[in-house]
Amino acid sequence: MEGVQRIYFGMSVSAAYLEATVNVAAVARHHNVQAFVNMSQMSISSMSITQSSLSPQHKLHWLAEQALDWSGLPVVTVRPTIFMEGFFERMAAPGVRANDELLMPLGNSRTSPISAVDVAKAVAVILDDPAPHIGQIYNLTGPESADLDHYAQVFSEALGRTIRYRNVPIDAWAESLRGYGLPEHLVSHLAVLAEWHVQGRFDRKTDDLFRLTGERPISMFDFVKLHAAEFARPAVLA
Repeated sequence: MEGVQRIYFGMSVSAAYLEATVNVAAVARHHNVQAFVNMSQMSISSMSITQSSLSPQHKLHWLAEQALDWSGLPVVTVRPTIFMEGFFERMAAPGVRANDELLMPLGNSRTSPISAVDVAKAVAVILDDPAPHIGQIYNLTGPESADLDHYAQVFSEALGRTIRYRNVPIDAWAESLRGYGLPEHLVSHLAVLAEWHVQGRFDRKTDDLFRLTGERPISMFDFVKLHAAEFARPAVLA
């Protein structure tokens, strides 16, 4: 990092998340960086000294934010909601391709997913001119908060065929993730995210992305159209 003035720190779900954060922060402080943009999670906003989470990753993210506060670094915190690329592409595509079903364990909850591309745009704006943003927390959501029946209808309109939402039990969904070889740390985190959805904790919508970038977040319709090949039915063999 020697000679680097502005840092964006973000990493995937990891049991070593807190150690990595403190390690990068220590080096950043040593080199007197001008800005440290930290990727966190919107769900952290409901946590405190007395309100924790069954997800080890949630706790590590919350502790990482505390450590960065104590560090004295010029920190900007970005807290996105769930990513479209995760829940609504990678995890949803197999069910949409095979059975025209949006299979998720989110009950009747409402959620406001955002594209990782939009989050990247927000981070780029902050890094380009960080001074006005130091000490700020930005909660980034998509353009709407809606239930899964609504998003299934959006998939239908974008793909030109009927897609239905089917709620699945969280435990069964988590077990299917283990079948893909996902580590237990990640499975536990995703299961808690699903439970928090059921509790309504992701029924939020903010204008933070527009205030930062001057652009509206990509809609679910446009996102599905952009990634339509991922949801296409497999070719039928004669």
